[in-house]
Amino acid sequence: MENATDIPQPEDLFDLVQTEHASLFDSLGQPWEVLPRLADYLRDNLHPQQLGQAHGQAVIEGDVFIGEGTVVEPGALIRGPVWIGRNCRIGHGATLRANVIVGDDCVVGHAAELKNSLLFNGCDVPHFNYVGDSVLGHRVHLGAGAMLSNYRLIRGNVNVRLASGSMDSGLAKFGALIGDRTEIGCNTVLNPGAIIGRDCVLYPKVNFTGVLPAKRLVKNKTELAITEKREADE
Repeated sequence: MENATDIPQPEDLFDLVQTEHASLFDSLGQPWEVLPRLADYLRDNLHPQQLGQAHGQAVIEGDVFIGEGTVVEPGALIRGPVWIGRNCRIGHGATLRANVIVGDDCVVGHAAELKNSLLFNGCDVPHFNYVGDSVLGHRVHLGAGAMLSNYRLIRGNVNVRLASGSMDSGLAKFGALIGDRTEIGCNTVLNPGAIIGRDCVLYPKVNFTGVLPAKRLVKNKTELAITEKREADE
């Protein structure tokens, strides 16, 4: 069962002024169809050039564009095709591979990994994050350890869980679409096919599947059990 009216469109999720690559979203049938476009877009539009600074043992392979003011720290791995905008920081141990576009003023920090994904301007993926086959809107922030899972444990196409039922995305790998200014808490997991609206907050350790409308707060209800420490416990 499916209902197309349940599905947020790109303009519902993203301010397309906040990316130089807005043409990727032209004439989409469904918003996640932008993901398989990344490879062809980079092949046709990426002109390798390094205008920023790469320090120490950073490894840069293949077709890579790095914008002015961007710093790539020692130990980072960038394996093109990758397009990185201006005034970004690519941290120690970060990995960017296989069709990645990073906007201006973004952070991809320590031990974060990006694959086949688009980040709008001002995104913060600070440390120990995985972002696979996903789109992060303007000023999206991921807490430490937040993961965007992109592949089903039971193999097959990723389904998008709508209020009216599930829709086959047609993609074997599809992580998440996260709307502008949304905050994702530490160690939160977004399951494959998650769509999160603008201006949401997901608290730490949330495990989320499905479509979340804009301006929602998601909390875990698990409570800690705290008791008095006894002599035998010492």
